[in-house]
Amino acid sequence: MSEASFESVCIFHILDGLREGLSNFSKQSRAALIYARKPDSPPRIWDPQDLLEGHEPKLRDYYLYSSKWRGRPPSHQELEIIRQEEAGLDLAGLINQGARSRPMHYQMWFTEEHPDMCSLGPTRNWLEYAAELISQNFETCNVMNLDTAGFMLQHCATHAIRDFIVDERSRLGWLDTQIRVYPFLDAIIGVSSTKEEGAWPRGRMVVVEPSQLDQVRLVCRFPLHEQPRLADTKHVRKLLQAVEDSGRVLVSDGSTVLGIAIGPMPGAYLAAQFSGTHGFLWIKDDLVCSFADGRFHSSNLRANLVQLEEQLLETDMDMEKQHSLMQIVSLMVNRVRDRKHGCTLVIDTGMDRLSMSGQHFEEPLDLQESSQLKLACSLAKLDGALHLCRDLKLHGFGCLMDGRSVPGENRARGARFNSALRFTAEHEDIVVVVVSADRPVSIIKNGVELTALCRFGQIRGLSRPPLLAEWVMS
Repeated sequence: MSEASFESVCIFHILDGLREGLSNFSKQSRAALIYARKPDSPPRIWDPQDLLEGHEPKLRDYYLYSSKWRGRPPSHQELEIIRQEEAGLDLAGLINQGARSRPMHYQMWFTEEHPDMCSLGPTRNWLEYAAELISQNFETCNVMNLDTAGFMLQHCATHAIRDFIVDERSRLGWLDTQIRVYPFLDAIIGVSSTKEEGAWPRGRMVVVEPSQLDQVRLVCRFPLHEQPRLADTKHVRKLLQAVEDSGRVLVSDGSTVLGIAIGPMPGAYLAAQFSGTHGFLWIKDDLVCSFADGRFHSSNLRANLVQLEEQLLETDMDMEKQHSLMQIVSLMVNRVRDRKHGCTLVIDTGMDRLSMSGQHFEEPLDLQESSQLKLACSLAKLDGALHLCRDLKLHGFGCLMDGRSVPGENRARGARFNSALRFTAEHEDIVVVVVSADRPVSIIKNGVELTALCRFGQIRGLSRPPLLAEWVMS
């Protein structure tokens, strides 16, 4: 195989594996690469799904009108990571990570920055793995390794999270640590997937540096020979019942459960918050990732209402009311999602309020008052839609939505979704937010789902990634 052919095949497999892995960890994700094989090679780009579309001017100025990005060749065999401050390449909505090495002088990887990400750190580590695999494969030029390299990148969530935790704790001054992160991460997934008497786990478990355990306020401590190992997920799951719905936590040193404690924890401790079918992982007060369905996710599990915000910006409402309405809807949607019963919110932005059939009030509920907002969240449990208007008040509940059949209906999506399509198709100033019982949120206007996912085409191989100069001009 020629050098150019190997280059194309290698980049294809690694980028495809990276994209698949990131799509499982986050939402559907794309990836792109800009690279230069040697110190004097012209930069090439592979962006098979148009991730970098719209960023051409900045990429042209950065790569074609300047040579600072080339840097110096690494003085050793190891991969040299380009720090974010050194890279100086901030593109809106994108995460990037660069590296230099002798086999591949320069490479900069890109992927999407989803708005609901807990932290960018694990994803940056994932991009770093891709850069390392590119360098290793160009060093050996063994085409037999390429399938394996792509497969490895599909299953790196635990490793990316672990490396981010180690790096972040080192940044906070914990260079000499005795905490083993992998057993804790395995325990989180094991416990989160284990029911006890039919109930999913709830409660908090923390890992504290052994040298700081004397600063922990232990309510009770288990004898050394009776401390449950984290690997014994069934036992740990049972113990978690002792701290459920309380200020108490299970305390571990990363290997075993030492006891039950209360109060603040010292140092850069790790914490896992179990909240039924899902949970969150923290480093002290910083959110790292979430976990659900037996694996880790980058999402903070909050509803993404960007499309609703865009629709409100197009109305004649003043900015203060737009902001207040967004806060009200966001709180209601997230509370309904946490309770897992689903609801439909009809947001009426017109000057002339729409008349909807349903249950009304003598005086509408003022949703800016906390008690009435809580009542509105409870009314969301009833069949039918809630009618919210531009005056920030709830005018009705149990409302019915009707209309003629429209294109785009999907029987698999249920009555809420299809009724919203029909209803919004006939009412110009209406936006409907449909919250399904299994957490997905749909925003619908004019008979169209604004939150529908765009399905990207399958990546196919190519002869050789084009020169960046040609790509910018195309």
